[in-house]
Amino acid sequence: MAFPVTRLRRLRRTDQLRNLVRETRLTPEAFVYPMFVCPGEGVRKEVRSMPGVFNLSVDEAVKETREIHSLGIPSVILFGLPDKKDDVATGAWADDGIVQQAARAMKREIPDLILMGDVCLCEYMSHGHCGIVKSASTPMSLGAAARHSLQARRPTVAVNSQEEKLKFIDELPSIMASSVESKFEIDNDASLELLARTSVSLTRAGIDIIAPSDMMDGRVAAIRRALDEASFLNTPILSYAAKFASGFYGPFREAADSAPQFGDRRSYQMDGANLREAMREIELDVEEGADMIMVKPAMPYLDVISAARGRFDLPLAAYQVSGEYAMIEAAARNGWIERDRVMMESLLSIRRAGANIILTYYAKDAARLLA
Repeated sequence: MAFPVTRLRRLRRTDQLRNLVRETRLTPEAFVYPMFVCPGEGVRKEVRSMPGVFNLSVDEAVKETREIHSLGIPSVILFGLPDKKDDVATGAWADDGIVQQAARAMKREIPDLILMGDVCLCEYMSHGHCGIVKSASTPMSLGAAARHSLQARRPTVAVNSQEEKLKFIDELPSIMASSVESKFEIDNDASLELLARTSVSLTRAGIDIIAPSDMMDGRVAAIRRALDEASFLNTPILSYAAKFASGFYGPFREAADSAPQFGDRRSYQMDGANLREAMREIELDVEEGADMIMVKPAMPYLDVISAARGRFDLPLAAYQVSGEYAMIEAAARNGWIERDRVMMESLLSIRRAGANIILTYYAKDAARLLA
C-alpha cells in the first residue's frame, strides 16, 4: 500500500533494524589480498602510489600472511618481482622463481591458506608485455627499430635552432614508441606454452588456484591441458575472463614493475566500451575449462559484474584494482572523504553487483572493521 500506510523508513530507524534487513553483506571470507614478492631479505618497501601496500621479500611476506590469516581472510594472490628479466619470462616458470619460493615458504608456515598465483608474463619480460613479442615484418631489435624511425623522421624535422632541437628531443620518446609498436606484435599462440609452463611450475610449488591474467586467446584450454598432463587434475583455474585495458592499473605497474616498454596492451586486453564482448570472453573461458571467472577492474565495470552474475553460475570474482585503491587513499589523505566509510561502501557495491570473491588491497582493513 502507498504512504502513509507504507513507510519504508520504519526499517531504517536504528542500526539494529538496518542490520536485520540488510540485503548484501560483506565478510572477510570473501576477500583475497594481493601481495607483491621481491628478492632479498627483510625487504618491506612501500609502493609510492599505493600507501600501505608494500613490496615484500619472502620472509616478510610470510610474516604478512600470518596477520592475513589471523583476520579470517582465506586467500592471497601472489605477484612476483624477479631479480632479472628476459624475453622468455624465465622468472615466471623457473622452479626457483620468486613466487615459487614464496609459495613454498607460505605453505610451510600456513598450510591451509589458499594461495592464488597470478599467471602473466609482463613482470618477467624485459619489454613488459604479457606475451612473447615478435616482429611484425622485418626482424629488427628494439634499438634498431628506434634508430630506423629517427632516421626516417630527420629529413622532415628542422633542428636548426636550439628551440627546435629541444622540441625534437621532447618528441623522441613518442617517435620511438610508435616505431617499436608498429614493428612488433604479441605472439598469442607462442605465449600459450610459457603460460602453461608457468601454471605447472606454480602448482608444483604449492599454489592452490591458477589465475591467468594475460588475456591471450586459448590460454585457459592450454593451461588446463598442461595441468592435467602433469597430474594436477584438481587444481582450479580462476580466469581473468573480462580484463579491460584500463587506466586504473597505473599504480600496480609501479608496484609490480610491469609497465610495457613500448606501446600498450589494448591489442589483447578488452575495450572498455564492450559489454557484450565481455560476455563472449567469459563464455569462451568457461567452455575451455575455467572453474571461476573474474572481472577487472571492479567499480568502473559494475555493470559487467552484474551481467556476468546474471548469465553465469560459476563463482565470480572482481578485482578492486590499484587505481581504485589509490584514488580513495588520496582523497582521504586530503580530507575530502571519510576513508573507512568509502572503503566499505566501495566493497559493498562490488558485492552487491554480484561478485562473491573480491580481490582488494583493503582486505586487511575491511576485515578488521567487520570483526
